[in-house]
Amino acid sequence: MSDQFTIEPAPGIHVVRAGGAVIAETSSALVLKEKGYEPVIYFPRADIGMAFLDSSETRTTCPHKGEASYYHIEAKSGRIEDAGWSYEDPLAGAEAIRGHIAFAHERVAVERV
Repeated sequence: MSDQFTIEPAPGIHVVRAGGAVIAETSSALVLKEKGYEPVIYFPRADIGMAFLDSSETRTTCPHKGEASYYHIEAKSGRIEDAGWSYEDPLAGAEAIRGHIAFAHERVAVERV
């Protein structure tokens, strides 16, 4: 683990709603708490309707987690640009989020139900 963030199981069931559809639902979410940021819920890929996601060209780099790859969501109401991201090859200390995708709560609804 890093001294910049913690990763732990997120209690309960979490969902992602976009364009009127539930695109992810899991009881196996992780919550990443990073200094200076709101907590972020990471969903296992196995619990995401990956058919709704389309890879984006966008990439960002975090000095603590590594390079993030982004995804658009193809919703019934239209494309939601760069709505999710993942760390395909996270840095040491962030390995737990490999195979998970987080979603921008300002673009889609990320809720605990």
